[in-house]
Amino acid sequence: MKFFSFWRSLASFRVRIALNLKNLPVKVVFVDIDADAHREAGYRQINPQMALPALVVDDGTTLFQSLAILEYLDEKYPSPPLLPADLNGRARVRALALMVACEGHPLLTPRVRRYLDHELNLRDPQQAAWRRHWTVETLAALEGHLAGHKDTGRYCHGDQPTLADICMVGHVTAAVTQQIDLAVWPTVQRIFETAMALPEFAKAHPLAQPDTPEAMRVKR
Repeated sequence: MKFFSFWRSLASFRVRIALNLKNLPVKVVFVDIDADAHREAGYRQINPQMALPALVVDDGTTLFQSLAILEYLDEKYPSPPLLPADLNGRARVRALALMVACEGHPLLTPRVRRYLDHELNLRDPQQAAWRRHWTVETLAALEGHLAGHKDTGRYCHGDQPTLADICMVGHVTAAVTQQIDLAVWPTVQRIFETAMALPEFAKAHPLAQPDTPEAMRVKR
């Protein structure tokens, strides 16, 4: 498999976690969003949306959109599972994942920031306020669903990481980057810290990637 990734891409972060959890070898191709490499003809042929990540599987099929990739990997390589065995549990995990991947994260992406800058002429303080607002709103919603729920365990759902945790840690990482204090959402903070203590999550962190700028790389 060939995995097209960028260190700072939170959607790529999700897929890296899943690949690590399932111990799947891939050839990683780094696509530098900061240099507009995702807009070049070569990558546009792979994904006309010009978004990351993309995964080219062994038969040559190109997969795109992180949640679709995650579900593909879970169906093809079912151990360890990323979704609960029961119908209600799968619906809850998918809903928690979608809160991040389809509502919170899209408002923070580079193409949105570019539009805010180039088309709406919003300055840095205004853009920072935009990012903070949508980050905090999603964190508050996650806390509301997780705190005190009978199915919340060590992780978002039970005691094994699922799609919900994979999506949530990326959003919390965005909050940490913005220096948002997580203490207001103790359940989210606890689950984030529990998940990031796993090597499969830690190795996938944006600051631990081969293409992470040296000055930002996690020091060990």
